[in-house]
Amino acid sequence: MNGLQENLPLSQWTTFGVGGPARYFLNATSEQELLDGLDFAQTRKLPVFVLGGGSNLLVADRGFEGLVLRIGLQGMSWNDVELSAAAGEDWDGIVAACVERGLAGVECLSGIPGLAGGTPVQNVGAYGQEIAEVLVRVRALDRQQEAIVELSKEQCGFAYRTSVFNTTQKSRYIVLSIVYALKRDAAPMLKYPDLIRRFEGKPEPPTLVDVRNAVREIRAGKGMLIVEGDPDRRSAGSFFKNPVLTGEKFSTLQSRVDSPVPRYPADAGKVKTSAAWLIEKAGFKKGFGNGPAGISSKHTLALVNRGGATAEDVLRLAREIRRGVEDTFGIRLVPEPVLVGFDEEF
Repeated sequence: MNGLQENLPLSQWTTFGVGGPARYFLNATSEQELLDGLDFAQTRKLPVFVLGGGSNLLVADRGFEGLVLRIGLQGMSWNDVELSAAAGEDWDGIVAACVERGLAGVECLSGIPGLAGGTPVQNVGAYGQEIAEVLVRVRALDRQQEAIVELSKEQCGFAYRTSVFNTTQKSRYIVLSIVYALKRDAAPMLKYPDLIRRFEGKPEPPTLVDVRNAVREIRAGKGMLIVEGDPDRRSAGSFFKNPVLTGEKFSTLQSRVDSPVPRYPADAGKVKTSAAWLIEKAGFKKGFGNGPAGISSKHTLALVNRGGATAEDVLRLAREIRRGVEDTFGIRLVPEPVLVGFDEEF
């Protein structure tokens, strides 16, 4: 099969820069190549891992004993305020294209690394916006039915950082393309405290371009923007999800500390709080760690490969942080990146 590679190091395909080899690797740039890859794996009874941009991923040092199928599908088309994007399109490029056309709805999602195909899987969100607010439908390969299907927003089952694609129907669907509906002549979203502070006292309301630039600057300041030469650039972004607590558990948390605990809107009866705040209050400061894996010098939520780190180095640090937060606050942090090739659960 054309394009099929063997024993390809996966470290070069992840933003963490760690991970062992894929037994087989195929960068599928067409739907036919994707189908051929799946047939290849099925014939040989190989497990399949579908790879996007590699920005939300930690691969084990031993690699993956199967086929890694990278989705390299390209293409974008517009129908007024609706954008159809192939799963392999660069996400930040899509945000830039929307902002250039004066279309609101994703400006706060600027600077997030990865590909469009990952946005519905994780229900990607940041700075007050999330994909569920703009997604119309997903075109996907249903591996169970062996057919291409279209899923509505409701069928995607979106919740905080989750969807059917990474929970109840994990491994069933391969996202091929997504349709997003943006808004013309709408003001940019200003809900997140960092953004509100950025534009306080300005004589004119910010434009979409202003907000996009501000988000990218804020992310860069937190080490959440991949910039060549930045020692904190090799990471998977936020390593832990912000915990969503019951009102009672949040009250218990607040009673344990003297200062106000960060709180953000969540589902009815729930409160979302800051994983970064919990990590810092548990004693893990920016720059923590003496080995090749450490906490970013810019943001406590990002674990980084300082150079030469292994996946086990990263996991060892993550477990230490999780244990410290749980011992201090009774809250168990949940990892955000997908873990591939590990023998045991994190």
